[in-house]
Amino acid sequence: MADDITRSPEEGGRIVDEPIGEALAKRYLAYALSTITSRALPDVRDGLKPVHRRVLYAMRRLNLTADAAFRKSAKVVGDVMGDFHPHGDQSIYDALVRLAQDFNSRYPLIDGQGNFGNIDGDNPAAMRYTESRMTKAAEALLDGIDENAVDFRPSYDGSKEEPVVLPAAFPNLLANGSSGIAVGMATNIPPHNVAELIDGCLLLIENSKATTDDLLKVIPGPDFPTGGIVVEAPETIREAYDTGRGGFRVRARWITEDLGRGMWRIVVTEIPHLVQKSKLVEALAAVIENKKAPLLGDVRDESAEEMRLVLEPKSRTVEPAVLMESLFKLTQLEVRISLNMNVLDADGAPRVMSLKDVLRAFLDHRRDVLQRRTAHRLEKIAARLDVLAGLLIVFLNLDEVIRIIRNEDDPKAKLIARFKLNDTQAEAILNTRLRQLRKLEEMEIRREDAALREEQKELQGLLEDTRKQWRKVGAELKETRKLFGPGTAWGKRRTELGEAAAVSADVDIEAFVVREPVTVILSEKGWIRALKGHGDLDNLQFKEGDHAQHIVRCETTDKLLAFASDGRAFTLDAHKLPGGRGHGEPIRLSVELGDIDEVVALFKYEQGAKRVVASHEGYGFVVSEDEMLATKRSGKQILNGRAMQAAKVVGDQVAVIGERKKLLVFPLSELPEMTRGKGVKLQSYHDRGLADVKVFDKAEGLSWEDSAGRNRVVAEWKEFRGKRGSAGKVAPKGFSRSGRFSDVIG
Repeated sequence: MADDITRSPEEGGRIVDEPIGEALAKRYLAYALSTITSRALPDVRDGLKPVHRRVLYAMRRLNLTADAAFRKSAKVVGDVMGDFHPHGDQSIYDALVRLAQDFNSRYPLIDGQGNFGNIDGDNPAAMRYTESRMTKAAEALLDGIDENAVDFRPSYDGSKEEPVVLPAAFPNLLANGSSGIAVGMATNIPPHNVAELIDGCLLLIENSKATTDDLLKVIPGPDFPTGGIVVEAPETIREAYDTGRGGFRVRARWITEDLGRGMWRIVVTEIPHLVQKSKLVEALAAVIENKKAPLLGDVRDESAEEMRLVLEPKSRTVEPAVLMESLFKLTQLEVRISLNMNVLDADGAPRVMSLKDVLRAFLDHRRDVLQRRTAHRLEKIAARLDVLAGLLIVFLNLDEVIRIIRNEDDPKAKLIARFKLNDTQAEAILNTRLRQLRKLEEMEIRREDAALREEQKELQGLLEDTRKQWRKVGAELKETRKLFGPGTAWGKRRTELGEAAAVSADVDIEAFVVREPVTVILSEKGWIRALKGHGDLDNLQFKEGDHAQHIVRCETTDKLLAFASDGRAFTLDAHKLPGGRGHGEPIRLSVELGDIDEVVALFKYEQGAKRVVASHEGYGFVVSEDEMLATKRSGKQILNGRAMQAAKVVGDQVAVIGERKKLLVFPLSELPEMTRGKGVKLQSYHDRGLADVKVFDKAEGLSWEDSAGRNRVVAEWKEFRGKRGSAGKVAPKGFSRSGRFSDVIG
């Protein structure tokens, strides 16, 4: 290709003059289509992607059945890469491993021997150390592939042929699920119970007009290999299966162990699908360390062959259900598994299907497989009957046939001419052994001929009758169901369908927080931490170039309100803040604070207290701290404009000072009380804007604090009284150099 481009057109080269935009668009489209059809989306008929299909077909060619001896995985990977899938051995081995992991696949298609990884997330051993073979489930997917059941296509180099799709004796797409990300689309299908899926197929065969509600009576929901409990509402499940899009909330299964004397502990026996146990234990330990789980005292992993995560409560007075509800919110003991049944249909086009669409597509495929296998069998029967007809001629004219074979130079041609045989019949006669030329053999041939003609008649009737075909498909599914029935090791449902306990809304988890004094420190660069006690802060350490901006003394049971420069208020739980070790953590991990925004006020929430919020433009209003509480990480919008302050209401007068150090005092009663908005004009500015706001009691007078923490009183504060919204007068001599009423943080 490179030589064609470098040579000139006169020398036979190929130079294409094409706009770069069009060239990129065409090539990206080709890449996108290749990703969608050949890598990311499974086929609705067998539920496999090309790499999985090629692995199973290569193992069949190696005769690695469920009863055969194990072979090195490296041998399988080498054959797949060399013959069918030239995309690197690691990607092939990863696909093989996933098909063998019983915690990932509900019905493993590969039986692995050796280290194939575990639920903790440990990596499998290298392919040279592991061995593999197919399972009975994989054999069921491949059953009939040698009987012209499916189409084949040339491999990447044309030297071999590979199946376009497998015959698939059960709906593997829903049984084992699938996930993938393509260009502009994705798929995610959780696993289900095969026996239930087959029951759903049989229902559709009996009643093609069955609805999603009818199907849900036999297919109630997903069935994950790791068990767990689905706590999604029934109407949500129905909508998900009806549209092909939705999701399921899955919780861990747990029990309570009584330790006597009122003591108990929780043991988690099953965790949600695709959750790594080791990372879950780390997350549980982290929420204890970060004080985000006040009800949990300790966590231990005592798992051996069976899952066993032990959770110790901090207090025996806690209800087990309350403890678990708190952990469901904080960790992956509860996850949401999405449903997006975006698959390739029989024509290779991607589309989102409902549960009924998927089962109907599978049944249509099984009927097509049945027709093709039947036609293939009829061809075999016709060929055998033709041979038998020729062999019968031998017994009717045995002496003449023997004479021709003994005396003629070209017995085959003579036989064809003498008895009007075809080439196949003549060849069969010449290959007949002498020991077969006995009376009993003639009778056996006649019995075989009669049996084949009877079978031929039945198969021809099957191809001509649609109802017989569907009955046959149903009978085959019932036979397959015996392999996956509830009485088998595979068949029993593992995932329970239940409802979430209704305790979280009625119990105040914060009531179990130990009440301790803490000092919350927020640095100028946004790092927050909570030190134990209300002690000396002279030895505080910060990152280079950083220093304290807000210091709040409170208790672990308190809530903090952070008022940001974009006018939003955020709520922080003091007991959930990181400890005093190190520099803490960025406050943006706790709240969704904008990159260019900062916290302008941090204070302890007091029920019934009020604040004067003010913007840089000089507008503001009174708001209750109750209205500033936010339930989401995104906060609650309070003030429109660039916020500067949220001053506590502790008197009846408002003092406002601008960046030009002009001071204005007016009664608090002139400010409206609002829940959100822009507010009213506090002070007018020719340029610049507002610097600070303070509320004070006229009986005590207006004061300000210098950098040393000394309280200075503005003796003649009444001289600065004016109409709200006016410019004010220049602040008195000696006023804070910062232009604010307090130089002291906190």
